Amino acid sequence: MAQKQSHIDQTTSLHLNNEVQFLCFTLEEEIDGKNQLYAMNVFKIRELIYYNNELTETAGDNSGILLGYLTVRDETIPLVDMRRWLYFSRQNPDRDLREFSLNTPKSLIAICDFSNCTVGLKILGVKHIIHKSWKDINVENDFSSEGDIKITGTTKYSDGSIVQIMDVERMLVDAFPSGNASNDLEINDLQKIESDKIILLAEDSKTAAKSLQKIIEKLDLKYFSFPNGKALLDYLHNPGIAANIGAIITDLEMPLISGFEVLKQIKETPATCHIPVIINSSMSSDSNYQMAERLKADGFITKSNPVEIEQSLRQILENVKFNN
Repeated sequence: MAQKQSHIDQTTSLHLNNEVQFLCFTLEEEIDGKNQLYAMNVFKIRELIYYNNELTETAGDNSGILLGYLTVRDETIPLVDMRRWLYFSRQNPDRDLREFSLNTPKSLIAICDFSNCTVGLKILGVKHIIHKSWKDINVENDFSSEGDIKITGTTKYSDGSIVQIMDVERMLVDAFPSGNASNDLEINDLQKIESDKIILLAEDSKTAAKSLQKIIEKLDLKYFSFPNGKALLDYLHNPGIAANIGAIITDLEMPLISGFEVLKQIKETPATCHIPVIINSSMSSDSNYQMAERLKADGFITKSNPVEIEQSLRQILENVKFNN
């Protein structure tokens, strides 16, 4: 228990210091002694295991991203082949991806917990954990067009080679479209909120940002969306902007400036301290909740949960309307 708490506290400390740790891994064999490295936040990974037991296969020919289900200590967990996902396209979701499978004697699997999901990710090999400042992350620039881009940004490994940071929120949507359909049903049930205030959104995952935007549009609210905390703060600090902002919804894990730093700066600045800030995160640990509360966040919601977002914004914006 103490080890788990230490793990959680370290996550929060990194967010506060605008830092992040990535697990670097491979999905393909070396070519000319080189190997493309991929990465994801290490704190989304519960454990790494080798798995040789049989999978419970899904219905159909298993030619897509989802390989089936594995059992770990009596827990049934869906398994995604990450190399297959690299070649997956939303324009051709029924494409047979078996030729891109990771075929190894032992299956190396990262068991991950995020966005209220537990999922196994099949990978080829693991390199090292790298510790980076978010300032050292190069952000994907074309935020307006989603396409089939599966990378949120890049950074450098110790030897100078490029590490591509994977958009695992997008992977969940691609692998489990039925879950996305369920989310759409919740969005359809949302009711309009009467307000002329603008909502500012900070989210580096294009998939998560798109989901968030759909929710705000269904609530019939005006909004501006930014791919990181720095872009949001730069906009907010323009003269006359703060008075028109009804609320800010920010992710925690972002390039350049983290969500906690966004929250901290807004609440410590006299011109913006009145603006409600909602943390929207896939990593909802007790420690993150406590830190958000300590930094005077006005809400903490599960990543892009339609009902939670509506409830939080309705309460905030109706209070603003009432007080005015």
